[in-house]
Amino acid sequence: MKYKFFQDPGHGWVEVPIAELRRLKIDGDISPYSYRNGHMAYLEEDCDASAWIEAKRAAGEDYDIIDLHTNNDSIVRTFRGY
Repeated sequence: MKYKFFQDPGHGWVEVPIAELRRLKIDGDISPYSYRNGHMAYLEEDCDASAWIEAKRAAGEDYDIIDLHTNNDSIVRTFRGY
């Protein structure tokens, strides 16, 4: 599966379905530095995205990351906190 990595000059977030976080049993471990919008979570790059990657690897699941960079503030910053 392909996942979007939103980046701006200050930070980055991986877009992951909240249902996937539940399936991987890490939905309760996500920090307030991540965001959510609808059924999607935006995992901050430093800690939460790393926990997601570890959970994906432990489950034997592959992933591809698509980089989406802006030189302005990312739209992710407008979403509500996780």
